[in-house]
Amino acid sequence: MSSPKNCSRLSSITSAKTRPTPCVCVRIPTSSRCITTCKNRSRFFRQFVNNGHTANACSTRLTGTIVQISISGGGVPKRPVMEAVLTPLGIEGDGHAHPEIHGGPQQAVLLMTAESIDQLVKRGYPVFHGAMGENLTTLGLDRRLLRTGQRYRVGSAVIELTKLRAPCATQDIYGPEIKREIYDKQVRDGDHTSPRWALGGFYAAVVQAGLVRVGDEIMLESEMA
Repeated sequence: MSSPKNCSRLSSITSAKTRPTPCVCVRIPTSSRCITTCKNRSRFFRQFVNNGHTANACSTRLTGTIVQISISGGGVPKRPVMEAVLTPLGIEGDGHAHPEIHGGPQQAVLLMTAESIDQLVKRGYPVFHGAMGENLTTLGLDRRLLRTGQRYRVGSAVIELTKLRAPCATQDIYGPEIKREIYDKQVRDGDHTSPRWALGGFYAAVVQAGLVRVGDEIMLESEMA
């Protein structure tokens, strides 16, 4: 498996619309850790960090901050935008390469933590914010505490976690081993003690449509619907 020293090889396997520019992975200090990310695709995140907003991002383990919003016409990686409207059928402007598998009211939004992406990078995978197809990249949420049925307020929208994201062939562009990295039998069986719990992200339904912006807080509203 190749190291994340050069992510430019991804440009040959993405469309012209979503092709990332050659980039160098760097480490960006935050209040409690370093988040490894791709310089050319983390402009909004770096601006957010440089403005000093991460100090309160980890105040509780079920409160966090949106550090990137990502959309695409279909496939991965998704490109960053500063704001987006969440609707019951997904984020406006976002699409899916395989709509028969992805998307729909119960999979309207895919949420993934920045800490998960950082963990995958440390294991040698050339991923970055938006690379795994997530729509909302969060900082501060403890993925180990995420559960189906939890409702979160994000911006003016409310989302409800519906199911863990299971791996698919789309992620193979980052190495076929990544699927085993983010998912195991314990996760499949709903065992939240697995070290891989929610590492690949969580799907959510949009309970209340609304606008979300980079820098918005994401906060638990209720444990079960």
